[in-house]
Amino acid sequence: MNNTTRMQQLVDARETRNTMTKLEHLYQHFGQSPWLDNLTRVSLRDGTLARMVSDGIRGVTANPTIFARSIIGSHDYDEQFSTVLAAGKSVDEAYWELIISDTSQALAVLRPVFDRGDCIDGFVSVEVSPELAHDTDATVAAARWLRRRIAQPNLLVKIPATAEGVSAVEILTAEGAGINVTLLFSLSRYAEIIEAYLSGLEKFTANGGDPSTVSSVASFFVSRVDTEVDQRLEALGTDEALALRGQGAVAQAKLAYRLFTEQFSTGRWHRLAGLGADVQRPLWASTSTKNLADRDTRYVEELIGPETVTTLPEATIAAFEDHGTMARTVDSGLPQAVEVMLQLAAVGIDMDAVGRTLEDNGIASFEKAHRDVVAHLTASTLTAGDTYTKGSKDAPRRRRTARS
Repeated sequence: MNNTTRMQQLVDARETRNTMTKLEHLYQHFGQSPWLDNLTRVSLRDGTLARMVSDGIRGVTANPTIFARSIIGSHDYDEQFSTVLAAGKSVDEAYWELIISDTSQALAVLRPVFDRGDCIDGFVSVEVSPELAHDTDATVAAARWLRRRIAQPNLLVKIPATAEGVSAVEILTAEGAGINVTLLFSLSRYAEIIEAYLSGLEKFTANGGDPSTVSSVASFFVSRVDTEVDQRLEALGTDEALALRGQGAVAQAKLAYRLFTEQFSTGRWHRLAGLGADVQRPLWASTSTKNLADRDTRYVEELIGPETVTTLPEATIAAFEDHGTMARTVDSGLPQAVEVMLQLAAVGIDMDAVGRTLEDNGIASFEKAHRDVVAHLTASTLTAGDTYTKGSKDAPRRRRTARS
């Protein structure tokens, strides 16, 4: 049974029994906002996204891989792509027109959630080009360009949490931009991102800005951490190491939530909150299980709690609605989480090194997705008899970045 069929069955069942979905229950009873971790043009056209919003989805995230999969895997973009090219745009510029179009439509679908929820949810995230991840100035310029092109209050621009991205987050927050900080894999980098958000807000308010207009989330990845940590544990091969498999990601995420609660309860924070500022919520990313031996809902169930976001692909939503369990778990078992982290260190697992590896891998994966989709679009122009070449598509991307 495919995910679309499964989701429709869940919708039909809900309508029949007139009960609250588990997604709605997460928000109503636990203060956690479920967001969809996917965006496709077909879901916008056939009403699937609107139906999922009516069933409790409160936001949408996307990334270069998601958009590449959507564009390469369908013909839904052909007409617009041809029109944009005919208007004299380059292939790379046309790519961004496709992204902006989908993002704008999704923002309209989510806008009622944003308006009736005191601007807490209803966001759609779109990421700057992954090629800019290690360039602060270019990242800031690209984010400003996206905000100009998509001038909607429920837009979040995604910024990778590289060292250069940390600086970009502070600069953009100081301008009042809504930011989704992505590719967070370690507690040390998360602490830097919180500091960047707080410093940015302080600069924004010092310049007369209204902090109640600023929204931000910090996307802390989960299952990818277990994949990397478990590979390292298996390479060590000792009984002590092997016994720790599958424990590192949730333990680290629980400590990330503890860091969040600590940093957003200080006198420094209360001064900002008194001016109307909102916390930068932790967002649990990469919640689908990668290990087939794992329960397919574990990364949702083990991180439920207030003032958080959980992002879910369709398969995980369907699984959670079918057999997921709900309880406040994000701040339970903290002593055990601390112990897991100590044991990982004792067997030689450096979680900061794990984070750096995953950050590099994440950027590389997004860069490949971007290259693949641009190559696909370029090939389609050549098939149609156009004259775009690899050199000509690369040059407009560099010029566009300089203008952004």
